[in-house]
Amino acid sequence: MKTDDLISMLSEDAPVRIRLGPMLLGALLGGVVISAALLLATIGIRHDMASAIETARVLFKIVTTLTLAVTACGLVFRIGRPGIPLKISALSLLIPLAMVIAGVATELTTIPEDAWRTALMGRNAAFCVFFIPVLSLAPLAGFLWALKSAAPANPTLGGAVAGLASAGLAAALYAWHCPDDSPLFLATWYTAAATAVTALGALIGSRYLRW
Repeated sequence: MKTDDLISMLSEDAPVRIRLGPMLLGALLGGVVISAALLLATIGIRHDMASAIETARVLFKIVTTLTLAVTACGLVFRIGRPGIPLKISALSLLIPLAMVIAGVATELTTIPEDAWRTALMGRNAAFCVFFIPVLSLAPLAGFLWALKSAAPANPTLGGAVAGLASAGLAAALYAWHCPDDSPLFLATWYTAAATAVTALGALIGSRYLRW
């Protein structure tokens, strides 16, 4: 059977289409609950968040990571459905990227050059790169489990998208603890953590999601 014929047949499989949405939603909600519980049970929310969230940098960090989570999750909900166009959802990922670029540009023009390195390195770079992937594990496992019941045309890409969405959710949660608020820190270390989780998702997906 040709690949195109198989994809067409799977796209017409109503039970799969009906199951996938609730399964992905369950994976999303379950992953967020587990990761949030892990965050609260271990490192918690930063003690000054009530006042810090009123500052532009903290608000920018929370909104940017949440935007990544929303746009990447939107792509996950489409990628497991054969024949569904992905272009618009994929292009939506440019929104958080543009936000990060704008934030970095603003930061570089706001603080003196001799403070750039300090802002970029922050105080908890290594922990950020470690803990965001840890918080990603529950939603990543859930997304991969749900996508296994679907038919992503490219298993590696499906896994990568699941990883990116999981990293976005984890980053959005970790932002409520992170004491490093500079967009330079966000662009460097949050991106490094998200890249690692995306790569892990791609690696697992290439094997686990294979037809």
